[in-house]
Amino acid sequence: MTVDPASPRYARQRILAGFGPAAQEKLAAAHVVVVGAGGLGSYVLPILAAAGVGALTIVDHDVVSASNLHRQTLHLPADVDRGKARSAAGRLAALSPETRLTVLEAKFEPGMTFDLLLDADVVVDATDNPAARYLANDAAAIRGIPLVWGSALGYAGQVGVAWDEQGVDYRDLFPEDGDPAAGDTCDVVGVLPSVPAVIGSMMATEVLKLLTGVGEPLLGRVAAYDALTGRTREIEYRRDPDAPRPGSLEERTQAPVETPTRTISPEELRDALAGPNPPVLIDVRETWEAEIVSIPGSLLIPMGTIPEVVAQLDSDAETVVYCHHGVRSARVLEFLEQNGFTDARHLTGGVDAYAAKVDPGLARY
Repeated sequence: MTVDPASPRYARQRILAGFGPAAQEKLAAAHVVVVGAGGLGSYVLPILAAAGVGALTIVDHDVVSASNLHRQTLHLPADVDRGKARSAAGRLAALSPETRLTVLEAKFEPGMTFDLLLDADVVVDATDNPAARYLANDAAAIRGIPLVWGSALGYAGQVGVAWDEQGVDYRDLFPEDGDPAAGDTCDVVGVLPSVPAVIGSMMATEVLKLLTGVGEPLLGRVAAYDALTGRTREIEYRRDPDAPRPGSLEERTQAPVETPTRTISPEELRDALAGPNPPVLIDVRETWEAEIVSIPGSLLIPMGTIPEVVAQLDSDAETVVYCHHGVRSARVLEFLEQNGFTDARHLTGGVDAYAAKVDPGLARY
């Protein structure tokens, strides 16, 4: 059973100005990963399911406690001591039986993000946990998809969108991870139950906008809500190109490995392509990116489709993979090596570095 975008259930969405059947079809075809089925997730998840998002993956290792119930309205008193992810899935299945639900009762941590986000369109951090948010941000950057995040504490909350491929991510707002144990929590200062309701609803709205292309996402902007005054304000931020970034994305989103990733520089790739036996060159970006620019002679296989075609590739051939800046290709290289590729490398800096250092005639974006 799949979500039918023509169902009468979605009639009031389809008639929205600028929405229509096309936007509803995009929702039905979408897959959203939501990390956290607590206070924020209790509002994000049912809105997405009810709106007609085709597939939802729920990630949460925690269990329901009695102190959660005043704000985590996906869960009932009978769910106390039950896993939040499974409890949430039960409510969502009743709300929208056609939605494809995947439950992952595990802690969101390095080493799991590649497979988890492989075919995701958007990832949502509903944990309100800084460490998880940085990990979700970095994993989304590797996958080339947007992150919607939110925070609710006391009488106030914030919501924003991070999308590295569009030039800004969460580290541009808060560059350092800091101490994950520092700062206030709901356990310490409490939270008004309506605050996660407001913030979670705003987060769901951002997801729907990103999936359908309707409206302007909160990219490079943070919406801050104060329940005591009823006021909202907007904080704008941008990327500082000279600011140091804390380690590579690969280091931050995967478990430690003993062997380093093999790379090839733009200059080395130029020479290899001009040689008598050029390598197989695979572009793992999306189709729209390849239409802007690509390295001549490359084969376009978007990152999300690599597992489907890997058996058709020659694992013994010299292979070079590349993306926009080198983060997605590093993860694809890891996958190829796990599948028996013995002579594979990825292009450092991606096609952007190749254009800057080797072929200035290539477009940059």
